[in-house]
Amino acid sequence: MVYKFIPNGTLSDHVHRCLPLLSWRRRLAIAHQTAEGLAYLHSCAVPPVYHRAVKSSNILLDEKLNAKVSDFGLSCLAEPGLSHVSTSAQGSYLDPEYYRNYQLTDKSDVYSYGVVLLELLTSQKAIDFNWGPDDVNLSVHVQRRVEEETLTDAVDGVLKEAASQVELDTMKAAGYLAIGCLEERRQNRRSMKEVAEGTEYISGILEAGGVERQNRAS
Repeated sequence: MVYKFIPNGTLSDHVHRCLPLLSWRRRLAIAHQTAEGLAYLHSCAVPPVYHRAVKSSNILLDEKLNAKVSDFGLSCLAEPGLSHVSTSAQGSYLDPEYYRNYQLTDKSDVYSYGVVLLELLTSQKAIDFNWGPDDVNLSVHVQRRVEEETLTDAVDGVLKEAASQVELDTMKAAGYLAIGCLEERRQNRRSMKEVAEGTEYISGILEAGGVERQNRAS
């Protein structure tokens, strides 16, 4: 497989501040583009493809900061009638059910995508041992915030600083969408197609809010 040159590096480079800050609007666009790419692999490719290595360092950004899902080295084709693949895998984006049955499915990609969405929202790494013992895992940290009804406290402070109300609302909506992807039981997670529809809906709210502000200003 041959890739064209992608000038803006990886999503990981941007959200973890190695490169200039991405706006919330751009982050949400990247979230939607990534979700659409994975949904295509799961629902439109014949046979379906499980990526199995979805993470921010495998999402490349082109000259216009559009997302390109990359690194299919661990991907596999889903054979007809096969609901899962047995494999050897590891990492902080890994479906927790893998540790029970050593099987990865399309819902495993959904879980990994949920971690990426949290990275976009918080600008934090999936695993960071510089945090306190209860906050090492980003997924656990944000899920606790949801339980405490303080989800917005987990959002990147720089993004919140000058955010409009509609931006704050869409950040919160994206956070809840991510938490839905991170359900421990696979059957409780949405499909990747449904997640893509969710990001499209949230993006539509943000765009409508921007148009409304422009109309008021004029």
